[in-house]
Amino acid sequence: MTTDNAGTPSRLRHGIVGAGFMGQVHARAVAAAGGELTGVATGRPEQAGEAARALGARTPFADWTELVASGEVDVVHVCAPNAVHADITLAALAAGKHVICEKPLAVSVEQAVKVTEAAQDSGRIAVVPFVYRFHPMIRQARAQIAAGEVGRLNVVHGSYLQDWLLGAGDTDWRVSSATGGPSRAFADIGSHWCDLLEFVTGSRIQAVSARLATVNDSRGATAVDTEDVAVVQFETDAGVLGSTVISQVSAGRKNRLWIEISGEKATLAFDQENPELLWEGRREGSRLRVRDPQTLSPEAAPYAVLPAGHAQGYQDCFNALVRDTTSAVCGQDPAGLPRFGDGLRAVRIADAVLTSARERSWVTVGN
Repeated sequence: MTTDNAGTPSRLRHGIVGAGFMGQVHARAVAAAGGELTGVATGRPEQAGEAARALGARTPFADWTELVASGEVDVVHVCAPNAVHADITLAALAAGKHVICEKPLAVSVEQAVKVTEAAQDSGRIAVVPFVYRFHPMIRQARAQIAAGEVGRLNVVHGSYLQDWLLGAGDTDWRVSSATGGPSRAFADIGSHWCDLLEFVTGSRIQAVSARLATVNDSRGATAVDTEDVAVVQFETDAGVLGSTVISQVSAGRKNRLWIEISGEKATLAFDQENPELLWEGRREGSRLRVRDPQTLSPEAAPYAVLPAGHAQGYQDCFNALVRDTTSAVCGQDPAGLPRFGDGLRAVRIADAVLTSARERSWVTVGN
């Protein structure tokens, strides 16, 4: 961390492991938060130089071990394949770095517990990018529920639908459990949906009943041993029933995370493909709330960084996450920053979903 002449922290130095789509998103967020992208490491050392140029990093590292050990890096961003998340994160924490690790935090509950405990022992800031928390209209929904405007919850449901793996020829390292972990669709995007449910309502998923489907048994030359679709029923610790459909094979749906929360007084619904709006339904009529800093709750307004009518979206959420992480590193406690405990929670839910599908029974989510 660089400091000014008075010794006050002024600029965090970031290093990114992985230069794919997520690495690029993280790099833009670092710049937006006023950080310095010191370096980047990729899975192929010969590509590190080009990756550093593409992301705007000062130094290409031959491998992630060099980046983690560097004295020029304060925050390590783990954007590598899921199977190596735990190894990189543990090394970064041991080296005294703060960490932003992409989800899933690890590919097993045991690994996720180890990583979370290491973060707690290190005293470093350790964050998982559940970035949809940073949509202003999600913060608005959370504030309204906390204020009692929705009343006692009756039912919650929704879906997260994509189509980028629709065809048998569509492939990615995530489709194999060897690199992506035992769950793909649910661990990758279902984790986001469940995190939003718990973040917005303040209730936790207590038990699940799940079914999984693999639409394409092979993709190119790769055998597929992870799910394309997950359908999950659940019950929360408040006794509320709900369901969600998670799919990476829904034609025409690019990134549609939709969540609807119904209570005794009102229903709130959010669609990530239309993030400027929050639908509010009541018996006496319904309305669309527009993202407007002047009319949002105090909890939501700080995340509406543009005037009404100037659309915010996905990258803005990442920018806010890195900005709040920077604030946490500098000693503040920003509300709603997703920590490793939240990442562990997501791994526990995914493990319960896999167990339920395998045993064809209701399964309690571990604590």
